[in-house]
Amino acid sequence: MTWKPYYRGDGEQRDVPLADPPPWRTFPRESQHREYQPPPGLVDAVNAALHLRRPLLVSGPAGSGKSSVIEQVAHELKLGTVLRWHITSRSSLTEALYRYDALGRIHAQSLRSAMPQGGAGRPGRPGRGRSRDEIGPFLQLGPLGTALVPAKQPRALLIDEIDKSDLDLPSDLLEVLERGEFVLPELVRYRKPRVAVRMWDTDKEHIVENGRVECSQFPFILLTSNGERDFSPAFLRRCIRYTMPPLTADLLHGIVKAHFDGAPEGSDELVQQFAERAGAGEHLAIDQLLNAVALLLGEQGPRGSQYEELRELVLRELSRA
Repeated sequence: MTWKPYYRGDGEQRDVPLADPPPWRTFPRESQHREYQPPPGLVDAVNAALHLRRPLLVSGPAGSGKSSVIEQVAHELKLGTVLRWHITSRSSLTEALYRYDALGRIHAQSLRSAMPQGGAGRPGRPGRGRSRDEIGPFLQLGPLGTALVPAKQPRALLIDEIDKSDLDLPSDLLEVLERGEFVLPELVRYRKPRVAVRMWDTDKEHIVENGRVECSQFPFILLTSNGERDFSPAFLRRCIRYTMPPLTADLLHGIVKAHFDGAPEGSDELVQQFAERAGAGEHLAIDQLLNAVALLLGEQGPRGSQYEELRELVLRELSRA
């Protein structure tokens, strides 16, 4: 991709075809498993987590590539599509395990009770409506619940930005991470011992027996943290921990080469400047560097003052508005 202005700001309509986007901005999104370059020590940390059946907690600044490794692990080990749970301050363990649409079920029950039974114009009998009531269509396993479904191969689950959670969420996770099972209270009380429940990332269903889901292969769980809070020793001892290293010029050169099938002419200077700024404590993300290389370099790239202005635009420090 090389620089080519599309919008001119003169209000005139034109037929302007857009150039192909960078590979990491194509949609539907594609896995970047071939381009990802794991920093030193991360491969060992992943293998330790896989061998010990423990979650991997990766800490580092936002944009340092913490979450990208799970795509590569899932691809290499054929673990299927990566399940994702993005954490906010409102996230709860229950929503990650399963979702229950109680209001939808009540509404469906009301509609069935109001429908004629056995002939036109005859009101339905409550008993008949209830006899056809099914809870399964109103339940869905969440990303964590789906990862715990029994399977021959473990699933890959990303729990992104765990440090953004409510203070109690890491503690709430302990029992599930230790035992690899959970209960759906609505099904424990249900009249049928076996209920088909839809999974998170597919239309396929899993038969839940007696309201309990128990994994047969503990999933590969990657938790990421921006380092904005501390975790309890009880939580940390259940994880393999890895801290992302500083963004050195050598590491960044490897990332650029992998994404652009070689080092574009002029990228050395950009990489060196980026590494120096990151080393001085500026908050910068790797995808900013990739954006700069894609936008600024090439035969038709911007020159002179326009190059400087665009470089400042895409490599702006992230802690400033």
